[in-house]
Amino acid sequence: MLTPVGILAVNASAFVMVHLQAFRVGIAACALISGLVLNGLTAWWLLRLASRNAPPLYREYRTWAIGGALVVVLVTAVGGGYLTYLGLADPRRLPDVLSVVVATIMLALPFAVSLAARRIAGIGGIIPVDEPPGKERSPRRGGGSLRVRS
Repeated sequence: MLTPVGILAVNASAFVMVHLQAFRVGIAACALISGLVLNGLTAWWLLRLASRNAPPLYREYRTWAIGGALVVVLVTAVGGGYLTYLGLADPRRLPDVLSVVVATIMLALPFAVSLAARRIAGIGGIIPVDEPPGKERSPRRGGGSLRVRS
């Protein structure tokens, strides 16, 4: 089962390498779309988290927060697509360090931001764990995370 899949993958890779200039724009467009989706979902989740944890602050700066998130998502996605396009310029230089680094960053960035935001919000790790009966965490009552409790 694995050998036929490997043969197909090698032949597909060879075809792409022969026609790299034709595939270059399509691969860069896929990188752009991937960046928009991954970073857009992360930004949406962060905006939801901000609206729940600091409602008065979020209401006051909602437009700025959404605008800032939009700019960050667009810049990172366009940058990732463009750098991918540049990295695929010469088939003799592949695998290209620039393409590998850009792809790794584009994949890791949304996960790193989500993990950091979960830690800051006190939610925990990436995978939610069910608490044993009687030990569930109760939802926060009232105010946001910016209030100092005494």
